[in-house]
Amino acid sequence: MGIVAGLDSSPDFTRIVVCDADTGSVLRQGYAPHPVETPEGGGRSADVDPQAWLLSLGEAAGGGLLEGVQAIGVSAQQNALVPIDAQGATVRPAMVGGDRRAQVAAADLIDALGGREVWAQSVGCVPQAPLPVTKLRWFAKSEPEAAQRTALLLQAHDWLVWQLLGRPMRRTTDRGGASGTGYWSAATGTYRPDLVELALGRQAALPEVIGPAEAAGTTPEGLLISAGTGETMAAAFGLGLGLGDAVVSLGASGSVMAVHREALVDPTGMITSLADATGMHLPVVTTLNAVRALRGTAELLGMPDLEGLSDLAMKSTPGSHGLVMLPYLEGERTPNLPHTAGMLAGLRRESMKPEHVARAAFEGMLCGLADALDVLRGRGVEVRRVFLLGPAAELPAVQAVAPAVFGAQVVVPQPADYAAIGAARQAAWALGVSQGTLDPRTPPAWQGAVAQVLEPGEDLAVGQAVRQQYVSVREQVHPGAFAG
Repeated sequence: MGIVAGLDSSPDFTRIVVCDADTGSVLRQGYAPHPVETPEGGGRSADVDPQAWLLSLGEAAGGGLLEGVQAIGVSAQQNALVPIDAQGATVRPAMVGGDRRAQVAAADLIDALGGREVWAQSVGCVPQAPLPVTKLRWFAKSEPEAAQRTALLLQAHDWLVWQLLGRPMRRTTDRGGASGTGYWSAATGTYRPDLVELALGRQAALPEVIGPAEAAGTTPEGLLISAGTGETMAAAFGLGLGLGDAVVSLGASGSVMAVHREALVDPTGMITSLADATGMHLPVVTTLNAVRALRGTAELLGMPDLEGLSDLAMKSTPGSHGLVMLPYLEGERTPNLPHTAGMLAGLRRESMKPEHVARAAFEGMLCGLADALDVLRGRGVEVRRVFLLGPAAELPAVQAVAPAVFGAQVVVPQPADYAAIGAARQAAWALGVSQGTLDPRTPPAWQGAVAQVLEPGEDLAVGQAVRQQYVSVREQVHPGAFAG
């Protein structure tokens, strides 16, 4: 069928993969960091000129990287809000990331609509600082003159697709990106303009939501540009996830998502109802504490790194001699205990050894994520395989504990640019549909991720005992935390 490209514009860099459209084999790659200025006081700015994304894209595509490419897919960081004026210029720099300025705006929006449950029922999520709808509220309150000039609202991948196509009158997005805005419902497949008005104080144009296999357009040179999507959806597509698959991401905080046939409306707000890049749904549950619990334990025990902590934990045995760590070091979102603290229970003379504390940290982190998995299972989501992502997934202690505690096969994919690969796969799908060689309901069957597969096997009963020990402590300290 030819050659396609996928580009992933993450918060820090642009990565491009050029793939065989039939098999998904990566033929060549490009990379460039974003030219982002560090604000005073260090850290990453919450405001970025979108032109930085284009400069990085141009650099990554240098040296004839895209020669012979017939279609391009765009994946980009989620939650970036790009306000555009009537002439097509950016009104202000894009608001990206978690943006703490918007925390008060989130609480304002929740109250203005009538509470968390109303938001969850309306658009499948509850406002938090990162969401575009929340940033919009902050923008309207803090920069009213600029907000008044805003005629169009785009996200990062919408803006990049629009630029690649030469800024046509038609502006598009996809279900995946739209579902993370806070003003589009994955359940109904429609925008909620009233929520835009609630946040911005007035209406603004929104990009057309096109289907997973549709093309956003073709460049004057004849290069087809597919719908594009958010990084999470592109990575899921690049990994080849299907029904029965879940992903557990081990960052400082954790997230659990799974492929499901329908949108899940969760009145408690624990589940965020996202759409995927194929026409299915990606319910997501997040925890505030994952690898940060391991790092805290490593510091407590004087270990220089997580590899050392893992080696130490492997000297203990399942159940950590009765020690249970509730890893709620930053409070917790799942269960909803924002003001709580972590704890170490079951201290006895024989359990007060560094290796048992180390093992309790790994078991506590993974049991906390198993709680998040159970939120999805409790709503009818099937989980046969769990893909474990993040550098910590390579740690022997994680791999020893996870399959039995999760009660499922665990797949640890080899590190790769899955978001860029997913964007390329989307490009191949749109190209095939345009040529009449692929069905718009069935994406191209690319080779799956190279991965290590871990089975719970005979350890399943032991893992379930570890889990029960954890649940007993959690219920004793926080009774009914998951009720309702």
